[in-house]
Amino acid sequence: MSEQKVSTRDKVRTFFLGAEATTNEERKLVQKIDFFIMTYCCLAYFFNFLDRAAFANAYVAGLRESLAMGGHDYNTVLSVTTAGMAISQIPHGLIIQKIKPRIWLPTMVVVWGCLTIASASVKSLTQICVIRFFLGFAEGSTYAGTIYIMGSWYTPTEIAKRTGLFSAAGQIGTMFAGVMMTAIYTTMGGLGGLRGWQWVFIIDGIITLPVAVFGFIFLPDIPENTKARYLSEAEKKLAVARVPAVKAGGHSINPVSLAKRLVLTPMFWILIFWSPVCQTLEAYAVQGNFLIWLKYNSASFTQAQINTYPLGVQATGIVFTMLAAWHMDATGQRIPMAVLAVLLQLVSAAMLLVPNLPFAGTFFAFYLSGSAYMVQPLIFGWATIILQRTGDDAVRSVTVYCMNVLSMAMYTFWGIVFYPADQAPYWKTGGIVMVVACFVMLGYMWVMWKLDKYTLQKYGSGTAGDAEAEAARQDSPDSDRADSVSDGEKRVGGSEVVTTVKA
Repeated sequence: MSEQKVSTRDKVRTFFLGAEATTNEERKLVQKIDFFIMTYCCLAYFFNFLDRAAFANAYVAGLRESLAMGGHDYNTVLSVTTAGMAISQIPHGLIIQKIKPRIWLPTMVVVWGCLTIASASVKSLTQICVIRFFLGFAEGSTYAGTIYIMGSWYTPTEIAKRTGLFSAAGQIGTMFAGVMMTAIYTTMGGLGGLRGWQWVFIIDGIITLPVAVFGFIFLPDIPENTKARYLSEAEKKLAVARVPAVKAGGHSINPVSLAKRLVLTPMFWILIFWSPVCQTLEAYAVQGNFLIWLKYNSASFTQAQINTYPLGVQATGIVFTMLAAWHMDATGQRIPMAVLAVLLQLVSAAMLLVPNLPFAGTFFAFYLSGSAYMVQPLIFGWATIILQRTGDDAVRSVTVYCMNVLSMAMYTFWGIVFYPADQAPYWKTGGIVMVVACFVMLGYMWVMWKLDKYTLQKYGSGTAGDAEAEAARQDSPDSDRADSVSDGEKRVGGSEVVTTVKA
């Protein structure tokens, strides 16, 4: 019976986090970083999405009327928030190369938590736009920053599942926002002279702040400079050895050097456009079209139903995100999941292009659109593996943030132009654009597949024990890696991870 229980436990763990480490030392290390890193990353992203979803729910539960919002105002606030996030990306990517992530990232959590609380006091559209812009600037540190941290600690066979769990935390935050908004709207409206939507912002901000405290204390920075007390010296060396080594000068943010390493390489341009191409598939879910559709048909639904029915979109997203992440880590293949994401969005868009689609069909199509969130571990998991091989940490950090920039820049106008709230309940142009975007992504997958093959041939897997990687680094004309390898870059205990990532 005991063996059966252990076996079941191991199967569950393998499904969510991948196969067990090959040594007891590595197993203990992974368990520790799973607890401390993933706890912080998931909680930070949970509250990041909780805040975004809280605004959407507040809009349909009194904020719109309180601020006399109309026309494109809903999309304008979303775009202003996105603009703040987009502008902040490159600064955040550079700053965490000089200021320790355990200081900078939690500090930004404190800033956005306080701004969330301040959102409850707004009296005009201008005020909410100003607050949301700076809130977006602070929140912009979260996604790419935590992807950078995970990419510093996890191997290529572990990264997709962790990215999937991280992305799922955001969807859970969105789901919780719907439940929380409904509870507050029905029980706290009027308490202390404040409306329900105001209490959402206040409570959301307050419960965010403990995450920052956890980060200040327990976030371990990156393996080569971590001061985490819960890691032994041997574990710190193992943490460095089990991931691709950072080459000499890999943290340099000298403007001229960094510009050459970024903009003069095709890899940078391919990756930064990969992100928005994939994320066009998320448009229905990201823009909250189902929520707006329900609000338009409010004669047929109660306020509680309007707030809670969209939770199914996030539930679908969580399921497909984790299944896609599991498949990618288990098989090393990414193309099948990319094709599946495209096919599912084609079905969703085709259904929503049908005028006067019955309610049942509309519900199904919007719920199915949530499957687009499965592109998150695909986008950043694949990019992280490719970037890890180069051994250039600054390039990896800035590239991941720039990938976010392009996606956010796109969504500053994408929703207003193709999915405006005042076109509810039928977004014909948006549906056509979604179909086109699906075929564009199919073509871009081939480009990513070629890039994956090219970097694997040039750098190998990038792990310290990989002879092919070492030879490729020495032969590479742009390699500035030191001739000698420090103790922290050597394999500890003979453990090696040599991974070939297949498309």
